[in-house]
Order: sequence, then structure tokens, then C-alpha cells
Amino acid sequence: MSKTALITGATSGIGKATAQILAKNNYKIILCGRREDRMAELEKELSQLTAVHSLLFDVRDKQAVSDCIASLPEAFSKIDILINNAGNAHGLDPIQTGDLDDWDAMIDINVKGLLYVSKAIIPQMIERKSGHIINIGSTAAKEVYPNGNVYCASKHAVDALNQGMRIDLNPFNIRVGAIHPGMVETEFSEVRFKGDTDRADKVYQGFTPLQAEDIADIIHFVVSRPYHVNIADLVVMSTAQASSTIVKRD
Repeated sequence: MSKTALITGATSGIGKATAQILAKNNYKIILCGRREDRMAELEKELSQLTAVHSLLFDVRDKQAVSDCIASLPEAFSKIDILINNAGNAHGLDPIQTGDLDDWDAMIDINVKGLLYVSKAIIPQMIERKSGHIINIGSTAAKEVYPNGNVYCASKHAVDALNQGMRIDLNPFNIRVGAIHPGMVETEFSEVRFKGDTDRADKVYQGFTPLQAEDIADIIHFVVSRPYHVNIADLVVMSTAQASSTIVKRD
């Protein structure tokens, strides 16, 4: 019987690529996201490969998270794999001039949203004494770079929560691990720079960055390991990237 994977932030980037590769490998997919048009298009695409169900909510809205996950039909109610992928960077400013709304958005999505979704799903995994949680972090979870302050703090929190989950859920046979990508060419920088595509494009110029499909392929590898194998913490960068601020460009 195929396993069911719930993916947050599924309408673009790493989330979308992960949904696509898991669908091709016979996983049932629960798509979670905020953009209804994109979700409908992706559901139509993946429905040709596997069973798909969509949940439209913002991870920042704890009531919506709880209600939507509780509304899952029987065929999708047993969630084997939770991929906490939803996350964003907003702004790139020094701490003294940072925007409070940007700070709220990063903490609410990257930290609180991850907690809300996990809280809604962990009880069923505990009851079954099985399940797999993958938290998508960042190299910003491992180091702090200039002007990264609150974004880095939010991803450090993901790193800490990942470790805390793994410890607390160990008695219940639940696998927990994090994947921390470096620079991935997605909409990430366009969101960070509030639609300034010229500035966003420059982030990925002069080298070959990771693609969403690279991370999705790793996620598929992680979830397909024998159950006694848990990949607990994985940092992934392109060959050209040595750290958040050191990149070999042409």
C-alpha cells in the first residue's frame, strides 16, 4: 500500500518538486498551500500519477491548520510522511533597520507555522508508533550572515525544533530529520526582495546553484530508506558554495 505524504508550501519551489517526484514514485500526496490557482493546476497534473488531495490554508493560521487537517477524507487521513517545507525570507536588512512586519512574517511562517502543522499531525503518528517528519531548514540554520539576523534566527529555531522533535518522539518510533539547503534557484530571492526580479536574479548569477529538483530528489531518498535508517541532519550546497557568503562565481 502506498504511503501518504503531506507537503506544506507545495505550490512552488522545493515543495512542488517534492510533490512531483513522490507522485511519480506512487506516494499519495496531500498538497498544502495558499495559492488556489497553482494548487489546482498541480493537483490536475499529479492526479494522472497518484491520488491527490489539496488543503488550502496559510500555516500562520493555527485554526485553519487544525480544521483543514481534521477535514481530511478517510483515504488521506493516515499521514505517513510530513514535510514541513513552507518558509520564507523577507527582507535583507541590518537589525537596526529591519521591518517589523518582515520579522513577524518569518517567525510566524518559519517557526510557528511548522509547529502548528506538526502539532496537528504528530498525535496520529504517536498512536500508530510510526511516521516520518522532515523539516526543511537552511544553511542559515547553521551560521549567521550579515543582514540575515531574524531569518537566520528563525532557521536556527527550525534546527533546534528538529532536534527536540527527534528526542521527544524517539519513544514512539517516529523518524525525524532536517534537510538544510544552501542557495536554491526558486522564488526565494524574489520573495525576499519583494518582487525585485533584477536583484533576485543576481543572487544566482555566475555559478550553478541548486535546483528545487535536487532537494526533492534528496527528500525522496531520505523517505525511501529502510525504516531503521533515519537521516537526522543533512546540509546540502552547490559545489560553488562554501558558506552563506562564499560562492565561487565566474
